[in-house]
Amino acid sequence: MFQLRPDKKETENKTIRFPVSLIEKIDQVIVENNVSFSGFVIQACEYALENMECKQK
Repeated sequence: MFQLRPDKKETENKTIRFPVSLIEKIDQVIVENNVSFSGFVIQACEYALENMECKQK
């Protein structure tokens, strides 16, 4: 199960466009869990990579 956690790491800026409807859904979740938008996206990507059928080596 995907669970949000506080996390600080060395970072690099990337620009990405999100559909407005997805941003609205993410905003609801991050407010309820006291997590930043970036923190949510990073954790969601890590979770997706760890749980892919075809894992990268």
